[in-house]
Amino acid sequence: MTLRGMLKSRLTTTALLLVCCALAPACGEELQTKDFDAPESNAEIKRGVKPEADAEAAVVETDFGPIVIELYPNVAPRMVERFKQLTREGFYNGTAFHRAEPYVIQGGDPNSRDADPRNDGTGNSSYPNLPPEFSDLPYQPGTVGAARTAAPDTANCQFFITLRPMPQWEGRYTAFGRVIKGLDNARVISGAPTRPGSTSPDPKINIRSVSLQPRQNF
Repeated sequence: MTLRGMLKSRLTTTALLLVCCALAPACGEELQTKDFDAPESNAEIKRGVKPEADAEAAVVETDFGPIVIELYPNVAPRMVERFKQLTREGFYNGTAFHRAEPYVIQGGDPNSRDADPRNDGTGNSSYPNLPPEFSDLPYQPGTVGAARTAAPDTANCQFFITLRPMPQWEGRYTAFGRVIKGLDNARVISGAPTRPGSTSPDPKINIRSVSLQPRQNF
């Protein structure tokens, strides 16, 4: 069976897992290390701000089609600017989605370019970490957030896309955008076969490129 066929066959299983997770709160819903498991923070939470889309959207080209993300600089200006800066520099090109679970996919780690999955989720860009820009923007399917460690001021370059409501992440992770096209492609990635004992897709699922294009095109 081809890789695409295997991933599509996993969608049925993924749908069942989503139902199970909706019924069972303890279903691996925490983010871990630079991958996620960050505790509550005392950082200020921006509340009641209506997200306003940036003039540019990010187009993430993957092995399974594009994912288009609108960005919210009025909610998380520092993270949006960092994401756009790295995109212009080609930072994300050739990285991979190193985490694939029914409720989230994560990528943007430069370490994911190499052949060793053990260091995935630990890498940063050469730029300083960013302060938290937490808000009450809901984590709904398609919300894009910045991954961090247990320290609230460690967002840097990695991003994640939620695939079902995750209210427990609101006010704990910087939300800076939303998928406006290609969420089905993200769902295919979330159902990828993974390495034994890991959430890392096997074979690797690449981010071929990320580019900025006029939001009005979508």
